[in-house]
Amino acid sequence: MANDAGGMASVTLIRGADLVAAPWKNGGGVTREVAAFPPPKSGQSAASSDFVWRVSVADVAQAGPFSRFDGVDRTLVLLSGAGMLLDELGDTGVVATHALRQPLDIARFNGETRIDARLVEGATRDFNLMVRRDVAQGDVKVWRPGAQPDSPRALDGDVVLLYCASGAVTVALAADHAQAVRLDTGDTLRIDGPNAVACTLAGDGELLAITIHYTR
Repeated sequence: MANDAGGMASVTLIRGADLVAAPWKNGGGVTREVAAFPPPKSGQSAASSDFVWRVSVADVAQAGPFSRFDGVDRTLVLLSGAGMLLDELGDTGVVATHALRQPLDIARFNGETRIDARLVEGATRDFNLMVRRDVAQGDVKVWRPGAQPDSPRALDGDVVLLYCASGAVTVALAADHAQAVRLDTGDTLRIDGPNAVACTLAGDGELLAITIHYTR
């Protein structure tokens, strides 16, 4: 699915079942890239830093250090599993710990930070947003449409991605748009150039709403 909302926004449906798993070099897990700008070149490693922004889902099988990404702001959301503890390391040891114990707990940190991950009890699945801070800004919010009657929400930014973290959610864009789209767990709706396009949500699922603004 790829079409035009109101003559402005471009909409793309990304099915979770179509994402390709790429193993980490250290054997600690696998990554599935959801979307990136610019799109990765053929044969490019999942650890490459040649992006403005990148969204991915990682299955973390064992504890260990995170890769370093200079100049990048990172947001990590726990999707499933018993959780993980992200230790920020300084010259004298651990200086802070991000505790992700419940699904949809969020940690935000700089890509330069030395991070050592500890698994609480077994493997986890995590959502990752990485944004190069000198050219863009990114934000992640949790939307739970089933918690209360949903009113229209404005999608505003250079790019908005709606990632279904659990359950199922039906997304309906502005009235002049073609039709509502059902997102199941792992699916993503990408909207480029939404320009305050309104959307309404229905369903018992949970969404991650990712907004990206280019700053130059």
